[in-house]
This record gives sequence, structure tokens and C-alpha cells, in this order.
Amino acid sequence: MPAQRTAFHFAATAVVAAAALCAASAANAAEPVIGLITKTDTNPFFVKMKEGATEAAKAKGAKLIAGAGKADGDNAGQVTAMENMIAAGAKTILITPSDAKAIVPAIKKARDRGVMVIALDSPADPADATDALFATNNYTAGVLIGQYAKAALGNKPAKIVTLDLFPGHPVGAQRHNGFMKGFGLNAPDAKSNELGSDAAIVCQADSFGDQAKGQTAMENCLQKVPDVNVVYTINEPAAAGAFNALKKAGKDKGVIIVSVDGGCQGIRDVKAGKIAATSQQYPLKMAAMGVDAAIEYATSGKKASGYVDTGVTLITDKPISGIESKDVKAGTDLCWGKK
Repeated sequence: MPAQRTAFHFAATAVVAAAALCAASAANAAEPVIGLITKTDTNPFFVKMKEGATEAAKAKGAKLIAGAGKADGDNAGQVTAMENMIAAGAKTILITPSDAKAIVPAIKKARDRGVMVIALDSPADPADATDALFATNNYTAGVLIGQYAKAALGNKPAKIVTLDLFPGHPVGAQRHNGFMKGFGLNAPDAKSNELGSDAAIVCQADSFGDQAKGQTAMENCLQKVPDVNVVYTINEPAAAGAFNALKKAGKDKGVIIVSVDGGCQGIRDVKAGKIAATSQQYPLKMAAMGVDAAIEYATSGKKASGYVDTGVTLITDKPISGIESKDVKAGTDLCWGKK
């Protein structure tokens, strides 16, 4: 009898263990896997997006896998990350495309395998290569700072420097062309991926959204045209570089710098007077919406579709009558990055 009881005990234990293993496997299978691929893992904007997506996924009972390119423009790194995520069982991939065109074949391959792909912040080219896009209206962001710069300059003849991203990128074109539109210049429409030009724009240069490259680009522009009075920048790191170049040349007091992003450092630069105004966007909202859409797809099979505007606000400490804006305090409350 003792031997029988022992055998029975072992058998019962094995059944319980097997049941527990099956339950764990079922739980793992039920846990939605979401991929997030950003342009880099160092830019505070994408760091905050990753943090937001991680927190949202955890709260919803999902698993988030994150990846990134080594630098802005690293398409190969993003393709590798996408392949790894599909292999890991991701049924939704959220991506901020570094190369809007080059990433499209990898997106198509993922979608052909039943993976929902949502672009965050930056569209693919064409935009309908992804199932959906959750992003700032970058053209509107440009319009806001263009209107502000025009009003701040008053009746002075404009001599504008634009520190752009790099050729052919939709976000870079939309912000640049939106700025032109807001400033009252003859601008391409929001669908164009080509940078507009005008006689008032005395120097155009690529900054790649980087502070050091932005400073070098601004120094080069000042050598060509030393008496600029407006500087448009693709983002706030480029704006910081432009300010450093202007200060080094003793010209920082007479130039209006406007930008886009709304990161905490950028808002501090607005408060310090380095940037006159910036258009603030909201990466946490993009991330949360992306995770919500992924959970919906995992539970109901319903895919997100189309474009969703995640909002943009003009932030300045020098408001101008007739131009809607919020102050630095409001911008600080909603900024991302280190406060």
C-alpha cells in the first residue's frame, strides 16, 4: 500500500505539474506581444515614447519588445528589429520610420503575415503602406511657428535660415513647408516630400536633428549670410546648435529661432530665451494609442486604420496677440525628457 500511495502521489503530482505548465503556456499565448521600433534609443522623444509604451503595455497585460536604429536614417537596423519581433510572435508593430521609403518592403512583408503595422510620429512613404498613422500634424506644427515668426519679425525684410532634417523625409518636408505657409511664403502643400524654397530663405542646410550638426550648419550659413534674422529648425536639438553658433558669432540677441518638439530641454530653452517659440507634440499619447490599438487587434481582430492627429500646441513665453499659444509652465507640465 505505501508503494501504491507513493505511485499515486507521483502520478497526481505529475498531472498537477502538467496542468500548471499548460496553464502557463496558455497564459503566455494569450499575452499579446507588441513591437516598438524607434528611430534611435537616445533621442529623448523616443525614450519617452518607449517608456510610455512599456507602461501602457504592462497595464494592459501585454508584452512590449523594443528596438531602434543606431542613428536617424538607419533603415537596416529597423528592418532587423522588425524581423526579430515577428519571430518573437509580435502581432502588432509600432514604428517611427527612419527611411520612409526604404522601410516599405519590410512593412509589406510583415503585413502579409498578418501583423498590424502602425506608424507613430512619422509616416511611411506612401503613408498607406502602414495600417494606420498616429502622429502630430507636422505641417500644422510648422504653420504655427511660421505664423509666430512672421508676427515677431514685424515689417522687417525676412532673411531666413532653415535647418532641416535630411532630403526626402516626409516629417522634414512637412514641418519646413508648414513653416513657409505660416510665414506667408509660397509653400508646397502638406503632401509634398520636397522642401520648398523662396527668396526670403537665404540658406538651407541639413542638421539631421542633431545639435552638433545643427551648430555646424548654422556656422556655415552665417559665413554666407551674416545678417539673418529668422531661423527655423526641424527640432530643438538643432535649435540649440543654431543658438550656440549665433552666440559664438555675437548675433544671438537679434535672431528669432523657432522649432518643433516640446521636449523638457527645449521648453527650458524657450524659458531662457534661446528659442522664441516651439510647437509641442506628445509622444506619450502616440505610444498609448498604439498600445490600445494593438490590444484591440489581439482581442477582436479589428485593425486600426487611417490617420489620427495626436495634437500640437504652440509654446512661448512671449505671446503675440492673435496667435494662440500656451506659456512655458503649460509646456513644462506636458513636456517629455528630463524635467
